[in-house]
Amino acid sequence: MLRAEVKEKLVQIVGPKNLLDSQESLLVYSYDATPNYQAMPDAVIKPRNTKDVQEIVKVCNEYKVPIVPRGSGTNLCAGTCPLEGGIVMLFTHMNKILEIDEENLTVTVQPGVITLDMINAVEAKGLFYPPDPSSMKISTIGGNINENSGGLRGLKYGVTRDYVIALEVVLPNGDVIRTGGKLAKDVAGYDFTRLMVGAEGTLGVITEATLKLIPIPETKKTMLALFDSLEASGAAVSSIIANKIIPATLEFMDQSTLEVVEDFAKIGLPTDVGAVLLIEQDGPREVVERDIEKIAQICREEQAKSVQIAQTAEEGLALATARRAALSALARKKPTTILEDATVPRSKIAEMVKAIDEIAEKHQVEICTFGHAGDGNLHPTCMTDARNKEEIERVEEAFADIFAKAIELGGTITGEHGVGVMKAPYLAWKLGEEGVNAMKTLKFAFDPNNIMNPGKVFAKETKKRVIVQR
Repeated sequence: MLRAEVKEKLVQIVGPKNLLDSQESLLVYSYDATPNYQAMPDAVIKPRNTKDVQEIVKVCNEYKVPIVPRGSGTNLCAGTCPLEGGIVMLFTHMNKILEIDEENLTVTVQPGVITLDMINAVEAKGLFYPPDPSSMKISTIGGNINENSGGLRGLKYGVTRDYVIALEVVLPNGDVIRTGGKLAKDVAGYDFTRLMVGAEGTLGVITEATLKLIPIPETKKTMLALFDSLEASGAAVSSIIANKIIPATLEFMDQSTLEVVEDFAKIGLPTDVGAVLLIEQDGPREVVERDIEKIAQICREEQAKSVQIAQTAEEGLALATARRAALSALARKKPTTILEDATVPRSKIAEMVKAIDEIAEKHQVEICTFGHAGDGNLHPTCMTDARNKEEIERVEEAFADIFAKAIELGGTITGEHGVGVMKAPYLAWKLGEEGVNAMKTLKFAFDPNNIMNPGKVFAKETKKRVIVQR
């Protein structure tokens, strides 16, 4: 519970309607999309502008009250679970598209803007914002920036950090800084823009962002390639890239995922094959036609059972939508669905998927795997029941083995979900203790009172496991 004097000062800043502390309100914001994590905040606050955020942060820093910036709570690393209480900061009032600059190809937004709303707004002007997290219908730009979200188009176009060119940030002491600008080149000082992207709200509160846009692709085509084995699909991925073709989308689903997605979407996906590649190319019409034909030829050479090219835009959209629905489809199977994102070099995809299957069998848990084959970002997804404590322990052991295997293969513990709480115990496996200590030094320099999203990224205790670095 907030101290009376703190509550009074916060109410003076935002008004009584924008500070919520009823049990119902606190319960709603005590968890996010990550299973098995929940903690009650002391209050929920809704700033109306940057000045409000600045004044709120000053009060919280003075009284050492934790602040958890939160978008729509769709993250999958418990990054917005208020583990140490404090206030959850919502941006429902700060949800405006401030400018679409067609001369400089930028869009400037407040953090509470829904990702898909912004995408639709810029596409109406013939412009394109490529990052497309599966949660884009409800996730916010602020959340995307804090987690450095990826998406299906990451192989060709990159992730959120590649499009953030300027930020307005309120630092933990209440100072406001503006980083970057509408510039193609800018090397004046440290790159605070890129530092803030993916910092998970641990260094400051983002209150405005300017994002780079590109011309919208002229056309696109979608195809589905079916394979009898994981190895064959992995070989096809490597061969496509080796032939210097970079598809807009190169997605993978294993047989278990296919069965569940087809049962959910009912669009005629095959369920009798070992793996499927969903491939999309966009760009000038002649380039798309050439690339799709070449990709189809490569897949056939790599023992594809069949190759189907969508004949209409609607058919292609149905295939992409079915892939985006994979998590929702899997979530129907059991009460608890835990989705992870171990990432490996794309040449190691087949080996990693095979290892995931072996790990699932070893720990006697059910894991389906899908993900972004083009950039090696796999999503092993476990269907379980949080009420079964013994099974949950086996699930945790299985994911620990999966992260260890990913690092062994030259990969990482997270490609796009962030560290948050879920991955914090494993961060040193990837960075080493020295790397984690360097990050802690930076965190302390920005936030000596540790008010910004405390308990995230840095685990209180590192998992004891020896990882052989390649």
